[in-house]
Amino acid sequence: MLIDRCAHASPWRRISPAAKGLFALAALLGAYLAPTPGLALGLALGLAVLTLVGARVPLPDYLGAAAPALGFLALGCASLLFSLGGPGGLAPRFLPEALDPAARLGARSLAALAALLFLVLSTPLPHLIALLRQLRCPEVLLDLMVLCYRMLFVFAAVFRDGRTAQAARLGHAGARRSLRSLGLLAAGLLPQVWLRALELHQAALLRLGDGPLRFLAPSFPRARQELAWAAAGSLGLLLGLGALA
Repeated sequence: MLIDRCAHASPWRRISPAAKGLFALAALLGAYLAPTPGLALGLALGLAVLTLVGARVPLPDYLGAAAPALGFLALGCASLLFSLGGPGGLAPRFLPEALDPAARLGARSLAALAALLFLVLSTPLPHLIALLRQLRCPEVLLDLMVLCYRMLFVFAAVFRDGRTAQAARLGHAGARRSLRSLGLLAAGLLPQVWLRALELHQAALLRLGDGPLRFLAPSFPRARQELAWAAAGSLGLLLGLGALA
């Protein structure tokens, strides 16, 4: 929900998603082709500044959206730098020869993450789905994306209502009660979300909804101009990385 809120609050949501997608794709390609960790880190920093300043994403929200991926990346790099076993038993052993590959992997992954955050934090998901439909993405995948997107809000509403009801009955007065309330809430979420999903399916059947889920596509009057600017920026980015290499 954090990513969706940032995307809808960004002033760049009015820019064509094709233009932003093209630039993000070029940034991903640049992250992959960056020959040194320094260039990859510079690309990641530039994309982060562009997202924070241009798309006006607050820094705490940006860090919150990036935190899960950063934790996974740190764990992956640590698995390259340290090994278990050897003469010392199960004690971790530092591998100096893995320092350079881990640095390249971490820097490129940071740049790729910054490119993806640039796209998703400035583009609402309905706009991305409309772009994927224009690119002839299979309808079944788009329908799954729409349903998952809808169920996220259903899950959040059920969780919020349950937590509010527990708080009204002093269910969070103390650590012991809070733990018990959390267990009851987790146990009750699954059947409620399942029931909401069944009601959504029945409502679609009553409206003869046996085909693709279609919605009104957003219009972008300056799409061609924005796409041209994005193409120029993408070309400049890739040429700049090639010149620095």
